[in-house]
Amino acid sequence: MNNARPVTIIMVEDDEGHARLIEKNIRRAGVANEIVPFGNGTDALAYLMGPDGSGLVNKGRQLLVLLDLNLPDMTGIDILEKVKSNEHTRRSPVVVLTTTDDQGEIQRCYDLGANVYITKPVDYEGFANAIKQLGLFFSVMQVPEAE
Repeated sequence: MNNARPVTIIMVEDDEGHARLIEKNIRRAGVANEIVPFGNGTDALAYLMGPDGSGLVNKGRQLLVLLDLNLPDMTGIDILEKVKSNEHTRRSPVVVLTTTDDQGEIQRCYDLGANVYITKPVDYEGFANAIKQLGLFFSVMQVPEAE
């Protein structure tokens, strides 16, 4: 029997306009999951890894991380590395959302375990479509059960 817990979406995005746009489009795509927003990497990591830094706080929780690479206090790559190298969070899907379309950077994110890499187009429509497709992706997605 599948007793899947709802997936909590962790959004790490320092640009408030982008954050609102992302949330609006996730909602518009019919995804009602809780979205926990963070404007910097320090707070996001504190939430993801817990007060003791072990990640144990998220054992058994269903998380999906939306990650901007350009943060004021660290790079999204740092967060991606920590999430994917921690036994309690490594199965959480990470969707990288960024304005960078540098091939080396994209490859590095995939090498570190990013599940999806979306380049934020500057035009609103393109960005909205990317998020909308992501919204559909969320609604059908089952996150692997944490051990």
